[in-house]
Amino acid sequence: MYTFNCNGRLLAWDEPIVMGIINVTPDSFYSGSRIQTSAALLNAAEKMLKEGASLLDVGGMSTRPSATEISPDEELKRIIPAIESISRHFPEAFISVDSYRLEVVRDAIASGACMINDTSGGNSPGMIDLAAESSVPYICMHMRGTPQTMQSLTHYNNLIGEVLDYFIQRKAVYVQRGIKDLIIDPGFGFAKNKEQNFQLLKGLSVLKILELPILAGLSRKSSIYKTLGITAEEALNGTTVLNTLALHNGASILRVHDVKEAIEAIKLWTSYAKS
Repeated sequence: MYTFNCNGRLLAWDEPIVMGIINVTPDSFYSGSRIQTSAALLNAAEKMLKEGASLLDVGGMSTRPSATEISPDEELKRIIPAIESISRHFPEAFISVDSYRLEVVRDAIASGACMINDTSGGNSPGMIDLAAESSVPYICMHMRGTPQTMQSLTHYNNLIGEVLDYFIQRKAVYVQRGIKDLIIDPGFGFAKNKEQNFQLLKGLSVLKILELPILAGLSRKSSIYKTLGITAEEALNGTTVLNTLALHNGASILRVHDVKEAIEAIKLWTSYAKS
């Protein structure tokens, strides 16, 4: 059982949960996730919540390989109205802000976000202190470099061992600095090539030694569609397969574009695990 303080509200779960992806961007790698209007935003949020999402992860800048980096002001213009609108229409929703910029995260929390999804792994100045002071859960992702450089930083002597060591060190820093609720994300696709993503998935259970919730973000990623010779738009079935393997290997949060199918995978895997 995990019980997290989300800015004064409790998020508790003893079976895996789903985080729905809300991309208020024009260039996310999966075209079906790009939200450009207020109506589309609220429709997407309502659909995900009805289908069983426990969290909504709002992002305003694509982190796909070689993505164009936008200004902090542009990211704020995309994220803050989206978080305010979701909070106003769905006050029961738990909203995560997907950003590595301190000013964006600070304003997002003030606007209704109650969780930080930091792709920089705490390398943004001031982010760790903000997470500790704000009493919100913090998601730490493993990545090297930036979205613009990460695909050239995929050399590992021991992928699983190095990812584990990274989180051991990060956990010690976060606990010492006062972060109480921590989630780890091994960063599928971030400074890992296709083969390494499968190695990471196969060895995911090693990370359970940290006794922290593990978030798996595999939804429609290139490891799926490149392996199958299809597109991201055709990768839902493959996503379900890899999500099921992630659950079997210890994931307790699935970050997905397609909530209904992820909930079904969790229900079936849970029934299998309990049988």
